Amino acid sequence: MRIDPGLLPYVDQHSTDVDSPPERVWETLTRLAATLSYFAVGASEEPRELTLIGAHRFSRYALIFRLDDLGGDRTRLRAETRAEFPGAKGSVYRALVIGTRIHVLATRGILARVKARAEAA
Repeated sequence: MRIDPGLLPYVDQHSTDVDSPPERVWETLTRLAATLSYFAVGASEEPRELTLIGAHRFSRYALIFRLDDLGGDRTRLRAETRAEFPGAKGSVYRALVIGTRIHVLATRGILARVKARAEAA
């Protein structure tokens, strides 16, 4: 799938602070990302940045995770969403996913799972 996340419109960003070093958070994140079947890992897999890309009839989207080393074995995990919703059906889909906050709950759920697993490791 060839989608340039940088060309997709910004939707939002969420973050959580994790009591675990960046290396452990990265390992946990990449392990969890492999289980998210509605995404493909994008071309941008730089150190401490993982881009997941997806597309279907109503949307093209990217979820970009970034890790910030806070020192003292603490890491900030950020998730930035970029997406486009073409056409009238895309607008309806955006209202259902973004307007109802389902997207916010799903993104925060991913962050919470990574945090819990990384801190438990």
